[in-house]
Amino acid sequence: MRGLIGAISVLAMMAGSAASAETLKLVEVITSPERTKVLQAQVDAFEAANPGTEVEIVSLPWGQAFEKFATMVAGGDIPDVVEMPDRWAGIYKDKLVDLNDRIAEWEHGSTLTQKTLDMGRQTDGKSARMIPYGFYLRALFYNKKLLEEAGVSEPPRTMDDFMAASKAVSELDGKYGYCLRGGPGGLNGWIMMAATMNGSNTFFDEDGKSTLNQPGSVEGIQFLIDMYQNGYAPKDSVSWGFNEIVAGFYSGTCAFLDQDPDALIAVSERMDAEDFAVVPMPVGPAGKAFPTIGFAGWSMFDTSSDKDLSWKLIAHLSSPEANKEWAKRVGVIPIHEGAEQDPFFKTEQFAGWFDTLNGDEYIPTVMPTYLEQFGYFADSIALETSQEALLGQISAQEVADQWAEFLTDEYTRWKAAQ
Repeated sequence: MRGLIGAISVLAMMAGSAASAETLKLVEVITSPERTKVLQAQVDAFEAANPGTEVEIVSLPWGQAFEKFATMVAGGDIPDVVEMPDRWAGIYKDKLVDLNDRIAEWEHGSTLTQKTLDMGRQTDGKSARMIPYGFYLRALFYNKKLLEEAGVSEPPRTMDDFMAASKAVSELDGKYGYCLRGGPGGLNGWIMMAATMNGSNTFFDEDGKSTLNQPGSVEGIQFLIDMYQNGYAPKDSVSWGFNEIVAGFYSGTCAFLDQDPDALIAVSERMDAEDFAVVPMPVGPAGKAFPTIGFAGWSMFDTSSDKDLSWKLIAHLSSPEANKEWAKRVGVIPIHEGAEQDPFFKTEQFAGWFDTLNGDEYIPTVMPTYLEQFGYFADSIALETSQEALLGQISAQEVADQWAEFLTDEYTRWKAAQ
């Protein structure tokens, strides 16, 4: 009898323990083996600090993440916490918890940079639908050896310098000036050049019309078309995505690459630090450059059954030490003040991004991801038409007019809903 009672007691304790266990589902969407490894280690630390809590990580491959995640949400398989790309935030904003009050009470909330707070609130300028975990800010990688061989004394500071240096390098046998991203994900380059030549990164004028077909913007679009058609970029770069442009740079095929800090991981593994550096993007006729800034972050869905625990996980992943480790391993600019003083970031390579953030002539450009169909525009419309322009099938003006018409319509719809 005593043995039976003891067994029943053990089973009761086990049942009570199981009942009290909490499980959170976290979905990552910008997936790679290295990122998942870092995330899993940080989640393991969270579980160790919160006995009885389990975090299930669901990793979606980036190439199909948009569709797969939308299917999950539509089917009711909604996570507690999600890695939210900036351009998805407008789609899901009504389903995401406003984190403002929790950030205000958080012990590390006061060290978040203003840019981090602003970007987290970008869907309506008020509600913090996420805590960004870092920034993908464009700057210009350059190959010191190729520039020296081509007789170029210093990295380009202006757009004219950029074109001239690209031409000089392209005169070397088998070499090119610029690793052009003509394929998936290439919209940032077109937007940067259009804004820089136009002297403004305002997407819409006071009448709500897109600025992308203003004369200066068309010049910026023509700049990239000329770069390609003049042979200053490899012929097959019309279809290059991220992996191809990064490989084009570290292999010594091209002298210039405009990219975010995540490209530094692959480049640093294959090039000696003294052979390359990173500088801010070249300025245009107005003396300004408008490098794009993108981000992703941690968001909580309002369907989470334990919002306090979900917030606890977000706070853990966003803490200064965890974020610094994430930034180093993933390749983003960290989110807490003073991070640039870490020896890891005080290098000739990272200087380009911090110089950009601190220079008055460099104005980061935030894509209008609050527009509901911006993701479709970036991944479908802009990709197809920009490739047609590079191949000479349509003109810069035609591209600009098509883009401006679509974005103006989207902005009108967004404005009416406010």
